Amino acid sequence: MNYLEEIRGRGQEANPFFCLMNIRPVEFGEGKARLAMDVRDDMKNGEGWLQGGIFTAIGDEAIALAIYTLLSKGETIATVSCTTHFIRGIQNGTIHADGMVIRKGRQMIFAEASITNAKDGSLLARCSASFIVRSSPGTE
Repeated sequence: MNYLEEIRGRGQEANPFFCLMNIRPVEFGEGKARLAMDVRDDMKNGEGWLQGGIFTAIGDEAIALAIYTLLSKGETIATVSCTTHFIRGIQNGTIHADGMVIRKGRQMIFAEASITNAKDGSLLARCSASFIVRSSPGTE
């Protein structure tokens, strides 16, 4: 069973990081994916804001899930770079991360994610990333 089949069948439980952070797959397909996550106190920095690395982590996960919807059998990915621009903070509530593939080549994929406040849709952060496409072990 591949990763997408696992997510479809088991949802959040298919990804240990999703379980740790309580990230929920909302929808995914055709090079796009949406994840949701509630802001918890143990995710905040010393000033009470959602810690910046969490924005990057959920953005990276949304992008990866979007990419998996376009991969061929036997292909897997790894993040090469991910840059996050922080626009606005959040202290409470739910956030959405919307990943979208910009360009998929044979060896490299470029994608972006927007992290928004689920309540009002305001933009909190934007990630841009590149991924390398690899063959799964035993499929070469």
